[in-house]
Amino acid sequence: MAYSGPMTNTSGTNDKPSAGDPIPPKCSVIEVHVDELKQLFNAIDPSPFREKDLDPKAEEFIVGWAKDLPRDATLALVVDLDRKAGLPDEAAVLREAIHEFFSQRAQAYRRRLRELLRVGRTSLVIGLVALASAIALGDFLAGLMKGSRIGEIVRESFTIGGWVSMWRPLEIFLYDWWPIRAEARLSDRLAAMPVRIRYLNTKEPDAWRGDWPAVSPRGERATGDAQPQTLNQAS
Repeated sequence: MAYSGPMTNTSGTNDKPSAGDPIPPKCSVIEVHVDELKQLFNAIDPSPFREKDLDPKAEEFIVGWAKDLPRDATLALVVDLDRKAGLPDEAAVLREAIHEFFSQRAQAYRRRLRELLRVGRTSLVIGLVALASAIALGDFLAGLMKGSRIGEIVRESFTIGGWVSMWRPLEIFLYDWWPIRAEARLSDRLAAMPVRIRYLNTKEPDAWRGDWPAVSPRGERATGDAQPQTLNQAS
């Protein structure tokens, strides 16, 4: 499996037979080069086509390059495949599987964010109670030792300890939540990006039979006369 960096879609990318979603002009394209489509997916995941997890390396590459692009950039994924077209709807199956993966990823990040904010609220209540108790106890002990330097040290120690108890909620509400929200938004963008397969035709004609998916979700099999559209025709 090989990867290349993001690029802007130009007419130079339209010289190979391809199938799938049209690529919008001036779109930031992430290119992935694989021998077989199944290399994009986790080999040990037994889930059906549309529910398979991406291979960790493929996910890391796609997400990593997407993060390097401007937040308002239009994203697209082009998969360079070292074989001829197989199933008539394999591009649609691939798109749905990738979209489903990133949609689930976005939902997982939002669940994580909700849980983090729940912990933050609980930690805030605990921290405020601890801070108030520490200040009150420090003042009480200092009052018992009026005029004593030790009393002032005790009061300051309890005050510092009370503010330390506020560290966790402050960390959550100031720093921890926004990177998770950013990941969820990025996953939303990836879940909506066009996906297209570009066939390089470097293998035998029936190489698709050992690839994923081997059978269409509708039970259709690839036919030898299936002619995929080109990027130039689609866009």
